[in-house]
Amino acid sequence: MTLTELRYIIAVAKEKHFGRAADACFVSQPTLSVAIKKLEDELGAALFERCNNEIKVTPFGEQIITQAQKVMHEAAILKDMATIQKDQLTGLLRLGAIYTIGPYLFPALIPQLKKLAPKMPIAIQEDFTENFRLKLRQGEVDVVILSLPFTEPGIVTLPLYNEPFVVLLPDTHAWHKKKVINPNALAKENMLLLGQGHCLREQILSVCYDCRHTINEQHYIGSSLETLRYMVASGLGITVLPITAAHPTNEQKTQLSYRPFTQPPPQRQIVLAWRKTFPRPKVIDVLRKAVLACKLEGIQPLP
Repeated sequence: MTLTELRYIIAVAKEKHFGRAADACFVSQPTLSVAIKKLEDELGAALFERCNNEIKVTPFGEQIITQAQKVMHEAAILKDMATIQKDQLTGLLRLGAIYTIGPYLFPALIPQLKKLAPKMPIAIQEDFTENFRLKLRQGEVDVVILSLPFTEPGIVTLPLYNEPFVVLLPDTHAWHKKKVINPNALAKENMLLLGQGHCLREQILSVCYDCRHTINEQHYIGSSLETLRYMVASGLGITVLPITAAHPTNEQKTQLSYRPFTQPPPQRQIVLAWRKTFPRPKVIDVLRKAVLACKLEGIQPLP
């Protein structure tokens, strides 16, 4: 039994005519007929009823042809996989990023990826770090951009850059006149934080350990960094953001400003994460080059 024979019987079932099926397969009718007879002999049953010029598929033939179509489909997938392996930058890339990175990196990253790998389609998604653990293991995403700490069996990471945290202030705040902020002073302020599930929440609380004792249910909790920005602009408090998320929009420039921390500044490390079995190492190389080519303000690229 060969793929060629399976292709022939699928063609006959479609055309209901040996001559037309042979033309569709670019072979002579005797060649096609001999191959199909050989397959029927191997299977021990007829696949077609030959009555005058009419061809009908037998009940057994219906089952075989249905399975043959599945086999041919899987064989096509194997060919596609082989093609991708030869040119790793042509297959679909399923790229993820955590919520506190994606909105600020993707707008610059995607055009860079298109320049470096113009034939590679990209599907992007955003999620929590914990959800990406499962998605990576199950193959729902290929590569994820996230922040450390992150460890997972079977997953490897590659450092991209360090990103400092800054304090986002309303322009009416007393700290507006300061050039740098001491992290220990945060505990005395009304801190606005992301809700549970965001790794950035814990990272910010690690910047000011005393904040854990002052934060309570009365503190405002945002669902996204953009929500926090608007809450700060409304004068509800201050927050700590990664520097890529801190730049005020045009409409917020008269309402917001940010200040760095005293040295050494607290920061987070951004990495690529992917399965050890991911078969396209060139994609990882291109991704890293594309991220670093974005030249995000304030980040420190890692070698």
